Amino acid sequence: KNMITGAAQMDGAILVIAASDGPMAQTREHLLLARQVNVPSVLVFLNKCDQVDDEELLELVEMEVRELLDFYGFPGDETPIIRGSALNALVSESTDPNAPEYACIKELMDAVDEWIPTPDRKEDMP
Repeated sequence: KNMITGAAQMDGAILVIAASDGPMAQTREHLLLARQVNVPSVLVFLNKCDQVDDEELLELVEMEVRELLDFYGFPGDETPIIRGSALNALVSESTDPNAPEYACIKELMDAVDEWIPTPDRKEDMP
């Protein structure tokens, strides 16, 4: 419900999924809502990857996410899925923007810049 507010103006969305849990029922709901309100681009941040030691499990979660994206009409095979830990980036005290704990956030923002096109906005109108 909260996602719908202002969604008509959304040029894209970042779907955050906990790697430790994988897609949940609300993941499906969010993708359905994004499709219904014509969000043109979705990319995925696979969060809490630091809590999953098994690379194979991460790959299975990613595969499940790609299948869900396809099911809801998004290009699952092409959609960027960035792995990382938002908490590790948040609690880091490093002042170096190139610190390893910030790498996933930089990768996410680069993917946003690349994957979600900058819309044409009419600047001469209110």
